[in-house]
Amino acid sequence: MTRAYTTGWGQECPCPVNCSIASLHPFYITKKTTMVTCTTQISAVPVQQLLETISLYLHIPFCHTRCHYCDFNTYAGILPLREPYVQALQVEVEQAGKLAQRPDGTPRRARTIFFGGGTPSLLSAIQTARLLRACRSAFAIDQDAEVTLEANPGTLTLEHLIELRTAGINRLSIGAQSFDAVLLKTLGRIHTPDEICQAVYAARSASFTSINLDFMFGLPGQTMQHWYETLDQALALHPEHLSLYSLIIEEGTPFYTWTQEGSIAPGDEDLCADMYEYADERLRAAGYENYEISNWALPGHQCRHNLTYWHNLPYLGMGAGAYSSFAGRRFSNVLAPLEYIRLLRARRSPEAESETVDRVQEMTETAFLELRTAMGIHLPSFEQRFSQPFAQFVGDRLHTVEAAGLLEQTQEWLRLSKRGRLLGNEVFLRLLPN
Repeated sequence: MTRAYTTGWGQECPCPVNCSIASLHPFYITKKTTMVTCTTQISAVPVQQLLETISLYLHIPFCHTRCHYCDFNTYAGILPLREPYVQALQVEVEQAGKLAQRPDGTPRRARTIFFGGGTPSLLSAIQTARLLRACRSAFAIDQDAEVTLEANPGTLTLEHLIELRTAGINRLSIGAQSFDAVLLKTLGRIHTPDEICQAVYAARSASFTSINLDFMFGLPGQTMQHWYETLDQALALHPEHLSLYSLIIEEGTPFYTWTQEGSIAPGDEDLCADMYEYADERLRAAGYENYEISNWALPGHQCRHNLTYWHNLPYLGMGAGAYSSFAGRRFSNVLAPLEYIRLLRARRSPEAESETVDRVQEMTETAFLELRTAMGIHLPSFEQRFSQPFAQFVGDRLHTVEAAGLLEQTQEWLRLSKRGRLLGNEVFLRLLPN
């Protein structure tokens, strides 16, 4: 899992693990981005209807080894806990279903399910199927729901993938990170470049028609030539979706220690910006839409779960350390898997922290997050959601950046201009209330 200077979130989707948007943290601010406009399925649905639905995130914290850059709630060396953890997670899914029930007692509709980690592909297909059955029992899962599972190359076999597809997983997100063997070793990844290709080929053979590949840039020792070759090889696999992240050095990781010691040096900001802009041009030419700062998709393959976060819609995160945003509250679970298992065995809530999100905070976060997408803020939906026009809410806070040409507005949309995408900090900071 990675964090990116272009997103500030971990992995492909901004998963609710270690990622509370209780306030607009500095690492949310984009430094240099370019996007093209595109349409998404989610923006065509009335916002009030979407607010009555939910997305589900299931955190699977197990890893064979912990990568050198990772500061997320993941653990190596605890694979024997997989079965008791799955049992605990089934109980929490049941609890969450009751929490989210509609006023008439019927299950709440869920549009997406995302298995994140960690390495969810380290669960058996049988365990994954049990968790999906628990979700279907507790929620009214859409018949065409997007159901994503994160996987690492080297943990996948054709047999396993066929079983996952049969169980109901219909979208695969593969943590490739690089096609350079030396860079993979630097990151602490245990797979090889060949295993990335093998994983994609096996997924195709297992009838997966929606595949995401994650890659990182700005890595220690990474050159533009490395980046050219990685993107060429990625596109040769014809994934429907690509997530590209720039490395951020997080305190408490080996990379942080090595950076302080001077033994490694990540790519500088100018190099990262060059890599990002080249990727955008290369992927756009190949038919991909940059629908969110770090995510590109072929038409019709935008990650619906991803868009839940970028539109600030309700979600429930289940598992150790998972975050939720639902019914005016943001809350998170205990971090330690053993403590999580202990609480759920006793049928107790694993919730550890909670805060109430007030109306101004929700409006600010919604505006900030939606401006990170290619389409920007849909002004009629904003007014419908909050019973207040965006112009009235923001007042004169954006006048300076509007005059500087950082925003562009149509009758119904407000989005960053091309120049604004390069100077997004200036816009985002001014969205904060005085």
